[in-house]
Amino acid sequence: MTLEYLLTSMIVILLPGPGVLYTLAYGLSKGWRASILAAFGCTFGIVPSIAASVVGLAALLHASALAFQIIKYLGVAYLFYMAWGTLRSGGALQISEQQATVPPTKIVVNGFLLNIFNPKLSIFFLAFLPQFVPANIPNPTSYMLGLAAIFMLLTFIVFVGYGAFASATRRYVISRPGIMLWLRRGFAGAFGLLGLKLAIAHQ
Repeated sequence: MTLEYLLTSMIVILLPGPGVLYTLAYGLSKGWRASILAAFGCTFGIVPSIAASVVGLAALLHASALAFQIIKYLGVAYLFYMAWGTLRSGGALQISEQQATVPPTKIVVNGFLLNIFNPKLSIFFLAFLPQFVPANIPNPTSYMLGLAAIFMLLTFIVFVGYGAFASATRRYVISRPGIMLWLRRGFAGAFGLLGLKLAIAHQ
């Protein structure tokens, strides 16, 4: 592992995406514990993409236009579903003092699905990880798995940080209904825009 790998990973992780938005939203709507569950679900959702990259399935995804399109539009549909769920009154990400109970498994599973339905993630790992594997290393697969584990650990730490920030500002946000409304609209719009961006993405 090199400093270059760590810096590149941090840049990728810090860029706002569906996982960041999801963790922030739960930090604001349900607090610190829920944001940790959201961060865990999003981080765990990286595992299939890593596995696909290591065993070469991502190469098939990259080569098969049909496979890419199927996964892509599942991802688009799910992002639009998240946008609708965030925007609707009484949705899972409603920010209020009267917190509706959301099962921990639902928070984790939804975060997991956000990353599963993202074909770009598999292709990213296919192109990203091999660049940092030394040419003469005896066991490149184990080395790639080690790099992937570090990426996941960094992802979880950063997402927990995002969730902590969101939960720390929660009471301030709740006390101002106007901010709550626009935040909910903002999150819904962001999920919708990410869905549109994925919809027009080329293989």
